[in-house]
Amino acid sequence: MPIWKRKPDIAEIHARQPDTVNGLLGIRITEIGDDVVRAEMPVDGRHVQPFGILHGGVSVVLAETIGSLASVLCCEEGQGAVGLDIQANHLVPVPKGDAVLAECRPVRLGRTIHVWNIDMRRKSDGKLNCVARLTTSIIQR
Repeated sequence: MPIWKRKPDIAEIHARQPDTVNGLLGIRITEIGDDVVRAEMPVDGRHVQPFGILHGGVSVVLAETIGSLASVLCCEEGQGAVGLDIQANHLVPVPKGDAVLAECRPVRLGRTIHVWNIDMRRKSDGKLNCVARLTTSIIQR
């Protein structure tokens, strides 16, 4: 049974991205399932630190992007979600030329707080490269 209170529309989500950090970094939502949001992000010159591997801060942007989207989709009309806390552990490097696949699932969907787990994997070999936990605060718009 879907957890979403708003109808997920990937095309509509992408249409709002061009002039945002999501558009700048090439973050693409690939799937919205009953209780999961999946995304993909390339790793190119926009994403790497001087050693040619994915910058940890960019992983955090990806995590917050899909976690916040998931949280908004779980909100009632007239509500929104804002990031409250995010934690990330960077496990293995992702080299320039690869991509990252991210998967976001709920830990807890409360009335005023949502908690999300985001797992990120290297596309080339599926190895877990980053795990993140995002907490969002549900606000009235």
